[in-house]
Amino acid sequence: TGTSLAFYSITHLARDINLGWLTQNIHASGASMFFIFMYLHIARGMYYGSYLYKKTWFVGVLLFLLTTLTAFMGYILPWGQMSFWAATVITNLISTVPYIGNTLVEWVWGGYSVENPTLIRVFTLHFTLPFIISTLTIIHMMLLHETGSNNPTGLNSNTDKISFHPYYTYKDLLGLIWLFILLFMTTLMAPNIFSEPENYSIADPLSTPKHIKPEWYFLFAYAILRAIPNKLGGVLALAASILILMVIPALHTSKQRSMTFRPTS
Repeated sequence: TGTSLAFYSITHLARDINLGWLTQNIHASGASMFFIFMYLHIARGMYYGSYLYKKTWFVGVLLFLLTTLTAFMGYILPWGQMSFWAATVITNLISTVPYIGNTLVEWVWGGYSVENPTLIRVFTLHFTLPFIISTLTIIHMMLLHETGSNNPTGLNSNTDKISFHPYYTYKDLLGLIWLFILLFMTTLMAPNIFSEPENYSIADPLSTPKHIKPEWYFLFAYAILRAIPNKLGGVLALAASILILMVIPALHTSKQRSMTFRPTS
């Protein structure tokens, strides 16, 4: 079955397949890189008032949610100790839904615990969601091209426009080169820097870890979840920590678009 093969398939990939260890590490470190750039992208969007392009912003938040979901699915797949217990703890949060919570959890699990059906559906979603993310990325850019992007001054910049090639292509190429340098340095020199050692042990349903340790890019959400003693309150706060991005356009009452000229920023 999938649960008996999942952990050993990763071990087989890393040990026996030509450059399998490299593929695995690029995949894991690449996800971290992706989140670094996504958080930077969201931050500059908030700083420069990009959320005023509401349709583009809402699609962006949806992209963020789907990426988070995809990354969580990927964390479960190796079927290590932390994979199993993270899956158990996080999916259990669905039980906070009134009346139908427990039924929903069992429906998501495909049984009475995280088992083979859970692993199969997680694998399917982890494979499928990136295609949906790619489609939404195209929609995200199409919506942005309807309005055009803004700039740090927040003023009309039509008079300053320059040709895309070679100026922007070379500028973007430089960033891309730096990205690959950082990614390959991490992958080749410190491949396990973002990994959790406990996840190199096969999942044991009878041994509970002392703490659930999510990947670094989930830490803000998990810290909020754990900071509230009430289960439902924690789940609502966790959801709010991401969905607050949806509210930002409604909170903007300033005559200035960007935060560039504010003394405190």
